[in-house]
Amino acid sequence: MAAERLLVPLSDTVTVRQTVGYAVRSGLENSDELDIHLVVALPHETDLPESQQHTEAASELLSKARSWAQEDAGSRPVTIETALLGTDEYLFGPRDFADTFNDYADEHGIDQVVLDPEYQPGATAQMLQSIERELERVGIAYDEAPVERPARHERLVGDGTERFDRLFAMFWISYGFYLVLGDPTYWFDLVTGAAVAGIVSVSLAQITFTFPLDRVQSPIRTIRFAFYVPYLLWEIVKSNLAISLVILRPSMPIEPTMTRINARVRSGLPLLALANSITLTPGTLVVRADDQRLLVHTLIPSAREGLFDGDLERAIRFVFYGRESAAIPTPRERGDTEIIRGDDQ
Repeated sequence: MAAERLLVPLSDTVTVRQTVGYAVRSGLENSDELDIHLVVALPHETDLPESQQHTEAASELLSKARSWAQEDAGSRPVTIETALLGTDEYLFGPRDFADTFNDYADEHGIDQVVLDPEYQPGATAQMLQSIERELERVGIAYDEAPVERPARHERLVGDGTERFDRLFAMFWISYGFYLVLGDPTYWFDLVTGAAVAGIVSVSLAQITFTFPLDRVQSPIRTIRFAFYVPYLLWEIVKSNLAISLVILRPSMPIEPTMTRINARVRSGLPLLALANSITLTPGTLVVRADDQRLLVHTLIPSAREGLFDGDLERAIRFVFYGRESAAIPTPRERGDTEIIRGDDQ
């Protein structure tokens, strides 16, 4: 009987150990020999400052999983392969992960994917789309491991510090924004602002910050953001002048165009900041954000060219990832731009 070939995507969850054990047991029940492939898909760029840390954590997880598989297999014939996926590409969301798993499965003759029910590829926030649905789309057979999940309150005990950091940051961001719009010297605004900020932080902290906050890097990002605000205001002023000049010209030389751009920022807060910055700049409007793929309406050619030149993208990367990460090719140079529809099409 041919060896059973299983692919097991791994992430650091409370059920990953059970998933590996189930994959080994079920594979050996179906065949006398088992070829199990343990993989970790990296959802980040290799040139980001924190990438080395994530890659090292992924390698450590693969090492643990190999030991678990060997322990569960005992003396039975099991071949164990480990791999890091996504090291040479930028994985955005469930669709990209499913495509990557499909390519790996085709290359190695995988029979089935064994999926951890808690699988989250490197992100702390839940995926908004189902990876199971994407696996079905590409035609990969998968089996969800029947694991025992701890109660929700038990799962939250270990990450109490991370939760507090997110809640704390979200509270003060919301509170500060509320007071900017209101009157920070009026007691009513102080009280209602605190109440609103509390509700916002509880509701949105876990989905706004998709990666654990760093108590050293987060204050540095705040300082960099303070430098970013004047830059954004200047871009808004320039765009206002450009739009005004177009409106004042009798010929009204506008070129409404729908464009698509793949932004090199992670989803979550960095993508939110970029999308809102683009929308705040007159002449451009983000219509839809699908992971890092932005659908943007541009009104005049200079707005479209500025978008393709990636000035705001580099500025956002500076805020969240540092100066070195801002030095990347423009979306135009990367081939990450596309004109979908315009007056000339």
